[in-house]
Amino acid sequence: MQFHDLCATDIEGKPHSFGQHRGKVVLVVNTASRCGFTPQFAGLQKLHERHADQGLVILGFPCNQFMAQEPGDAHDILEFYSVNYGVTFPIMAKGDVNGPAAHPVFRYLKSRLPGAWGAGRLVGGRIMWNFTKFVIDRQGVPVKRFSPRTTPGSMAPFLKSTLGG
Repeated sequence: MQFHDLCATDIEGKPHSFGQHRGKVVLVVNTASRCGFTPQFAGLQKLHERHADQGLVILGFPCNQFMAQEPGDAHDILEFYSVNYGVTFPIMAKGDVNGPAAHPVFRYLKSRLPGAWGAGRLVGGRIMWNFTKFVIDRQGVPVKRFSPRTTPGSMAPFLKSTLGG
């Protein structure tokens, strides 16, 4: 299985095939409305606005697994993201990133890029917190995993090189 073979349900309940992103660089982010990293939405939106025409796609995946920081329903989530941060990139349905009910895209990405640091040790195969970011290149290969502390702005040079510019 490859990234482009996967799909998700978007926040409005419609199917979203990742195959439609062939030839593009995709940034997958697990998100939350009530997290200390929530202000990263502003930077993610800026990346979207600056690089979408060069082939960058950002996919947000709301998750409530970390201290219940995404408690709302689909309407609440969309309203919060758009009103507070002007988010216009695609948002998927709320779901899990860890455990037996983890969304298939996160099972796939964690298997390809398992490294994650937590409490000073490598805890591969898990997402430690909201706003963990995965970059998938134009061929559908996961190439980089960024921690929640990595801001979207500091990712810009890597994204630009992955986009080919």
